[in-house]
Order: sequence, then C-alpha cells, then structure tokens
Amino acid sequence: MPFSQLGLSHNVVRGVRAVGYHEPTPIQSQAIPLILAGKDLLGTARTGTGKTAAFVLPILEKLKTGSGLRALILLPTRELAAQVETNVRDYARFLTLRCTALYGGVAMRPQLEALRKGVDIVVATPGRLLDHINRGAVKFHQLQILVLDEADRMLDMGFLPDIKRILARLPRKRQTLLFSATLPVEIEHLARQTLVAPVLVEVDKRATPVEGVAQFLYEVPRHLKTKLLLKILQTTLTTSVLIFTRTKHGADKVARVLHQHGHSVARIHGDRSQGQRSHSLEGFRAGRYKILVATDIAARGLDVEGISHVINYDMPATPEDYIHRIGRTARAQAIGDAFTLVSPEEEGTVRAIENLIGKKLPRVIVPDFDYRATPLHPAQRSSPAGRGLRAR
Repeated sequence: MPFSQLGLSHNVVRGVRAVGYHEPTPIQSQAIPLILAGKDLLGTARTGTGKTAAFVLPILEKLKTGSGLRALILLPTRELAAQVETNVRDYARFLTLRCTALYGGVAMRPQLEALRKGVDIVVATPGRLLDHINRGAVKFHQLQILVLDEADRMLDMGFLPDIKRILARLPRKRQTLLFSATLPVEIEHLARQTLVAPVLVEVDKRATPVEGVAQFLYEVPRHLKTKLLLKILQTTLTTSVLIFTRTKHGADKVARVLHQHGHSVARIHGDRSQGQRSHSLEGFRAGRYKILVATDIAARGLDVEGISHVINYDMPATPEDYIHRIGRTARAQAIGDAFTLVSPEEEGTVRAIENLIGKKLPRVIVPDFDYRATPLHPAQRSSPAGRGLRAR
C-alpha cells in the first residue's frame, strides 16, 4: 500500500518520497490512519521500524493549515530531539509548517527567538521544556496533539515527575500518542493516566533484532577486552563501527586507546557538551570518523545510514537495551553485524538476552589471539572462519 492510500495529502507524500521512502512500514500502515482519525494511540515497535514517521506524517497532515503551537513531541535525549526535528523538517519540506527543538546543552537565546517568532511543532526534552515554561516562553492553549516518544526510556531516566508537571500545563482536550519499545507496568499506568480510549498498535510483540543483523559473541576476560577489540578491528573489514560502553569513563578510555592505535574515532556521552556531541555525530555521519564510541545515550537516538558493525564492548544494562543497541545497524533493510564481547561475569546477561530473543547466539574464536587466560568451551563456539571475520 503506498503512502497516498493512508489518507495523506499530496505535499505530505511528496515530502516522504523526497526522503527516499515509497512504501509504509507495518507500524506506519497501522498507526497513520488511526492518528488521522483522531484516536489516542499506544504504539510499540522495535527500533528501526519507521516509528518516527508513523506519528510525524499524520501530524503534518492534521496541521498543514492553520498556525500556532499545536503539536508537542517529548523525547528523552538531545540526540533524539535533534533527529526528530530533522525528520519533521525533511517530511514537511513542501509545507509551510514551522518546527523547533528545545533541549539542553546549548544556548537558550536561539530557542527563545524561535518561540517568539512562532512555531507549529515543538520537539523537546522534558527538562529544557520546563525551563521555557517557567520563563513563560511557551504557551499551550492551542495544543492539539501530544506525543510521548520512547516513553520507557524517559521513565528509566527519571523523567516521570517532569512529564507530570508538563502534562498539568497542557489542555485536557487533546490527542495523545504514546510510543514505547516495551510495555512495563509503569508505562501501562502512564498510559491509563494520559490516554483516552486508546488503540493499541503492536509491531513485533517479542523484542527481536531487526532482520539483517548477524549476531556473534566473543568470550574474553575483562582485562583482555581492549586487546581483543583491536584484534577484531584489525581482522574485520568494516565501513563504520559503533562501539557501546556502559560508562562515560569507559567510552573515554576505549576511544583514547583506539586513537593511539591509529583509528579515526569520536565519542559521545553525557559529560560531553552538546556542541561536542553534535560534532562527533556529524563527523561520524560524514565519514570523517570511522568509529564512534558511545554510552547508551545513543542507542535510541542515533540514526546513521551505513553502520556496518555494532560492537558491545560492555554488556547493556537490560536485554531490551541490547535490542536497541544492535538496531543501529541493518537499518532500512540493510545488513550488518553485531559483535558482543562477553566476560565470564556477564554470562547472566547473555542468558537473559537469549531468553528474550528466543535463540542461542553463536560464539566465535578470533584466530591468533591469546586466550590462555580464558576458560575455553570449544563445543559452544562456531568456526573461526565464520561471518564474524569475513570480508564484506
């Protein structure tokens, strides 16, 4: 079914086609007609399934005439807010709608100026939006649509009190769309508080990686992880690599070692300024940096085409975070590899991930690497000539 049969007008369809998309994904096919019909919606979909367009396109359709702040999109991180604002501008290129993003780490003045000139859509993180609300810079009396995107991540990051303060400032009569990768009890409770007779749209009830991602585990003692990472990068043909660490200190350390070994590498984490984070992302997208080292702040907010490999230097905090991490590769029906370095104390997380995705992950031995400090279990590992070391 083409986008034109979902109830979208010519200029909205022109915008999405100009970005390079011609057929809607399942989440888009299900959600867009419901949103256009004015329904409150609770949507779940794994990363990389086109969820952003599923709510942005019908919002553009509903707001294409008129003026004033009529749509608010709340997200947990600066990177997500910046990315969604870019998506809105791209899809709305043949419309006259105005959009601005409000997030921390950058100066307030340009954001205040954009609000003063007038906008139709605001994309914001909760904390910075409250700053503008407290200044009296943003008014919601015309608001028609609220989107809570990545709701589970916002709750994980402790934003629930801020979200409640924001909700108290919004008109009760509005359309509310809540999107979450998972549906824990807390999200169900928030949905009951904020949605009116919502329609549930579920795509992939089981949290599974996107198709096209080949996953491999590399058992290694923790103190040999950096050495093994260097060996993998040396023996694997890559185009661009996203490496995840658990901590900001770990990201700095890994990036420093990679730089010392001649790799073009950038890093993003919570202690980096917004300017530094934007510089790193832009350089990674443009190919100036072949490797980006990041904490989980990038797991859901990073949208970069052509990432060939995701490497989990550290295991994620939850099995669901593993899905979001490896979803940064194999986007838009491409293929990619996900490598995870596993120390003995992380085996419990591996079992939880395998239970979640419903399958065992193959284990790979890197040739010519000294595993003397590692208890070997050859029967559990795949051939060293497997895909993990193949040339693309």
